[in-house]
Amino acid sequence: MTSIPFTIVSAEPGMELATLGAGCFWCTEAVFLKLRGVTSVQSGFSGGHIASPGYKEVVTGTTGHAEVVHIQFDPTVISYGEILSVFFAIHDPTTLNRQGADVGPQYRSAIFFHSEAQQRVAKDTIKQMEDQRTFDDPIVTEVTPFSNFYPAEDYHTNYFELNGTQPYCQFVVRPKVEKFKKLFKERLK
Repeated sequence: MTSIPFTIVSAEPGMELATLGAGCFWCTEAVFLKLRGVTSVQSGFSGGHIASPGYKEVVTGTTGHAEVVHIQFDPTVISYGEILSVFFAIHDPTTLNRQGADVGPQYRSAIFFHSEAQQRVAKDTIKQMEDQRTFDDPIVTEVTPFSNFYPAEDYHTNYFELNGTQPYCQFVVRPKVEKFKKLFKERLK
């Protein structure tokens, strides 16, 4: 099954968009769905050169796409900088094309910015973390302009919520969700 291009190219009135790759989108979606101020999260693919790819194409690592979440959020409730704080806390931005056992360019750490302001916040956030030596290794997160988004097939939607007892969810997704809940308990819905 091939994905249909995401039809919302601009946020609803008063909302903003963020498109982020932090490894497997099941993990990232599960976290951002619980974040206060986030109004919608959709798993999909961004940053590649193949139009309307499906999951089976993207996991080959040859499409140029990263697994991402496309987030709509209310900037009066949560800032883009706070979105990025969660993003950097729930994955390892120092591993190139890898998150845990998930390996390949489709699992890269990536920020696809939607405006010059988002680009500035992303670069400033990374510089601040590097200056503070937040991580032992250099941050390799890609910061590039948003150009496309293709939603993943329907079975990826709310994957953790619907498949939480599956081994991958138990051993990979759940620890990230629990870490998020512990670090950002004041930001939970």
